[in-house]
Amino acid sequence: MNSFIVKASQKQGEHKMRKKILQIFPVFMLFSLVLIPAAFGAAGQVVLAEIQKRYETTNDFEASFVQEYIGKVMKSLQRGEGKVYFKKKGMMLWDYRVPNQKFISNGHTLWYYQPEEKQVFVSDISKVIKEKTPLAFLAGEGELTKEFNLINFSESASQRDETFVLELAPKEPQPALSKLTLTVNKKTFYVIQADVFDGLGNVTRTRFIDLKTNMNPPNSFFQFSIPPGVEVLKMQ
Repeated sequence: MNSFIVKASQKQGEHKMRKKILQIFPVFMLFSLVLIPAAFGAAGQVVLAEIQKRYETTNDFEASFVQEYIGKVMKSLQRGEGKVYFKKKGMMLWDYRVPNQKFISNGHTLWYYQPEEKQVFVSDISKVIKEKTPLAFLAGEGELTKEFNLINFSESASQRDETFVLELAPKEPQPALSKLTLTVNKKTFYVIQADVFDGLGNVTRTRFIDLKTNMNPPNSFFQFSIPPGVEVLKMQ
């Protein structure tokens, strides 16, 4: 395999990765309740518990997704779409059609592949995926009630929508995550939209469509073989 191993200290690789992280890191950042007003406290706790239970008892799921990154300062809008797959033990695959890129995790290693640029970024993120990302519960990892404070809870007034909306704040302050808003189907308790806000007010909104559960993809589905001629950038 003809590839170049570039250390994290090389500034060009770090700059490129940081630029991309500004857009996609909230997706993976895209895993406690405090005393809250009685008006929504009890109901919110019940819904949180049901969400956690549903994902703990789901081995895997897949869905189409539409993702929007909305910058607060520049008011820029970037859009992506594709298919996403999650499986317990931190495995996931974000297969973007637009833009052409992939994020793959086998629970230990994360690959970020840009085929048009012939580059792949590689990181050891097993601890990050399991403990520090707001969407870790989608892969059956982490606990919402221990990692987040419930700051608001509501349900749709329209029977057509049939959703709960929960606003969560991380118990420990994080510059890349100030708030997580989950829109949840009332009947299934699966998340159909996740809004991840960073400390600057930028938001990454991901909508999940046509969700399917327990399709049992093999673990090999979440492995990535680096193609010949692709530059490999290792990031800490």
